[in-house]
Amino acid sequence: MKKSIFLLVIFLSLFLIKCSGSDTYRGSWKATNSSGAKYDIVFEAKKFIVKNDSGESKEYEYTQNSIAIENSVSTYGIKLGDGRGYQIKFPNSSDESVGLLLDENGSLLYTISRKDYINYEDIYKLE
Repeated sequence: MKKSIFLLVIFLSLFLIKCSGSDTYRGSWKATNSSGAKYDIVFEAKKFIVKNDSGESKEYEYTQNSIAIENSVSTYGIKLGDGRGYQIKFPNSSDESVGLLLDENGSLLYTISRKDYINYEDIYKLE
């Protein structure tokens, strides 16, 4: 009986963690698309808001549906209420304050940073 209750608690915990967004990417981000346009993105537990530089914003409901770590690179999968999938990738294992927001095919939508508006080259440049 104790084992069954323990397994149920573990299952429910994993389910709740799966549904809400990770603390790693929750919060405010400065985002830049491939054309250089600037946005602000705020991730909350089950929704995120994208606001452009003229103040217009859109809100999206999402659930987190995957976590992958390969060669110390973290990638979080999210799924919108309408079924579209996206990835939030942190390519530098020692710095989760800079990342990429990709579509489900891996195409770049935004570069994201906690501090500054950056572009793709800023993340992958060789110093």
